[in-house]
Amino acid sequence: MSHHFAAIRAAWAGSTMLAAAIGFAAPVAAQDNASAEQADGQLATIIVTANRRAENLQDVPVSADILDQERISAVFSAAGDITALAGTAPGLNVESSNGRAAPRFYIRGLGNTDFDLAASQPVSVILDDVVLENVTLKSFPIFDVERVEVLRGPQGTLFGRNTPAGIVKVESIKPSHDFSASASASYGSFDTIAINAAVGGSLAKDVLAVRIAGQVQSRSDWIDNGFTGENNALGGYTDFAARGQLLFTPGERASILASVNYRDLDGSSTFFRANVLGTTTAQPNNTNKLNNNYDRNTVFYDAGGGNVGKYKQFGASVTGTYEFDGATLTSITSYWSSEGRSRGDIDGGFGAVFLPGGGGPGLIPFPSDTQDSLDLEQTTQEVRLASTGDGPLSWQVGGFYFESDFDVTTVGFTFPPPVTVNHTNEAWALFGQVGYQLTEKVRVTGGIRYTDDQKDFFVRSGAAPQPRSVGDKQFDWDVSIFGEVSDDASVYAKIANSFRGPTIQGRDVAFFNPPSVAQSENITSYEVGFKSELADRRVRLNGAAYYYTVEDPQFTAVGGAGNLVQLINANKGEAWGLEFDGAFQVTPQFLVTLGAAYNNTAIKDSALAVGICAQCTVTDPTRVIGGSTRALINNNPFPNAPQWSGDFTARYSIPVGNSAEFFIFTDWVYLGETNFLLYESEEFNAKSRFEGGLKVGYSGGNGDWEVAVFARNITDEDNVLGVVDFNNNTAFVNEPRVIGAMFAIKY
Repeated sequence: MSHHFAAIRAAWAGSTMLAAAIGFAAPVAAQDNASAEQADGQLATIIVTANRRAENLQDVPVSADILDQERISAVFSAAGDITALAGTAPGLNVESSNGRAAPRFYIRGLGNTDFDLAASQPVSVILDDVVLENVTLKSFPIFDVERVEVLRGPQGTLFGRNTPAGIVKVESIKPSHDFSASASASYGSFDTIAINAAVGGSLAKDVLAVRIAGQVQSRSDWIDNGFTGENNALGGYTDFAARGQLLFTPGERASILASVNYRDLDGSSTFFRANVLGTTTAQPNNTNKLNNNYDRNTVFYDAGGGNVGKYKQFGASVTGTYEFDGATLTSITSYWSSEGRSRGDIDGGFGAVFLPGGGGPGLIPFPSDTQDSLDLEQTTQEVRLASTGDGPLSWQVGGFYFESDFDVTTVGFTFPPPVTVNHTNEAWALFGQVGYQLTEKVRVTGGIRYTDDQKDFFVRSGAAPQPRSVGDKQFDWDVSIFGEVSDDASVYAKIANSFRGPTIQGRDVAFFNPPSVAQSENITSYEVGFKSELADRRVRLNGAAYYYTVEDPQFTAVGGAGNLVQLINANKGEAWGLEFDGAFQVTPQFLVTLGAAYNNTAIKDSALAVGICAQCTVTDPTRVIGGSTRALINNNPFPNAPQWSGDFTARYSIPVGNSAEFFIFTDWVYLGETNFLLYESEEFNAKSRFEGGLKVGYSGGNGDWEVAVFARNITDEDNVLGVVDFNNNTAFVNEPRVIGAMFAIKY
């Protein structure tokens, strides 16, 4: 019996009592989205906050995709973590080699494959206007949210450093003086449970409002350990998260919103699978080159301590606003902490010896059993003043302060002692943006931001002192022009410059090597696009074309002969691409959305070479140098940057009486050919990946309750999501198919 059964039962019981206490109600359908306004048979208006203001997406010069409540509910219905967002917006990829913690984000091909807990990324995750900078904070669960905005391209002027690829912006549902209560519960394969509940309303009429929301996700152990012979030994988790918000409005001009977030994760780190790529007979019709050693339900672990991953996170913020005549002053103060650990059998088992028939190209002659833990605190403070008038001129100015301090401890269980290193980061910035309506049809916007970013590193214990300090002072800027071609269509052009701050990588200290440093990367992006709503707002067609260059792009060289993790700067990177987002209200009961992106990336550095796996086959042998230990990477694509990506959704309903409907909702994502590493090999890549979901249900009471059956990864695809550059061709894969039923109700 699963060791998670007791935790699952307790979570189910506690959440059921919570649901009963609030009337057992839930947000049911997308038409309840507070950001959407629509007439019968028309598409909903999409609201974004790309310019730190609530605006119609069709009026903003940015390439963006918005996930509404129905899409979010479907994506996470099988208790998925934040990596389930991969592919839900064209050009967006998300993966993790740290289980349900420390995800890695990529937009327009630009991201970071570094699995260190101190890694920086060129994609920021923003929760209610607070940046979640550390990779573990980026994993905070998405629940009780109004929408998720995926903003593609540099966002450095208003959102700061480390946004040259874009941002994922999460907006939670805020307190209201109207009472509401909601809940939903689902149960599926592998004892997968997902429970959500929220309650809110007025505590003092027009003065004090509250909202409390919670989520429990859990699954039983379902993966066998073929080495120990234990069935259902691994794979379970319990992930609890909660949010409390209090809105205080002492008068018509002032408001204060206090928010507290909490998470307790008791789960598993990523399950690495040895010798499953290449060199042996590939499984029929598998485009990911998984071979006959692969069995989704079985691993062969001689180490890893059960691949345990545990984290606790806490966040608190206070947002205050005051309305002057013609301007709004906003202050956002936040504190976040993250503490936890993850341990894994990184090489996927002791090697070919333990695989059926002994098949496999490589043998790791020792248990690669490591654990990384984190103890982090982050504080931020932002103040901005923004105009509110209706005139042709709009503006905003502000300042921002960021500070983080954290320890990372790495334990290699076969070579003591543990090593603890410390990272500190202090940054401050001043920014401003001005927009002007040149004519009735044409608007120009420009912004600038100055940032001072400083990082320090030292070894706290377990190794010789090896202090490092890096810093940079940079200007981010952007200029755009937006013009209305007609009442239904517009075009825009934008030039933007942004940077990712310098980074220190200290994990190699635990493996008897010095830390590595990467200097800042700078992106200059050129983008043109169009936006249109046609057929009386029943068709929305938005598109963009872009080209960008990255000076000194930061990459991570993983593996090689020393199995190290080293930061490097390439000389340059280039990319160009096309993006399309479409929505079609075919009938009032039939809605289809379709998105697609093409992205061509290339590393430009004729002299840069990285270490390679001893057992893999480099695609171009002429690039192998250094006595077969390194390979040149010039003109290779960026890692984890599929050329093609896309998503598709369709919702069809059949009215029943005046207040009910039978509905079908399906969603699909596609990520095309992907190279996982800096060098190209026959083994470490995927030809294509796709997954689909389906939800069929009945909704009554004008959406007040819903019962449905669902499936995620409905075709049970086996997709390689990432690899470990060891000598035994190790990979990790996607979630299995989950089929289940759910019930939701709201009041």
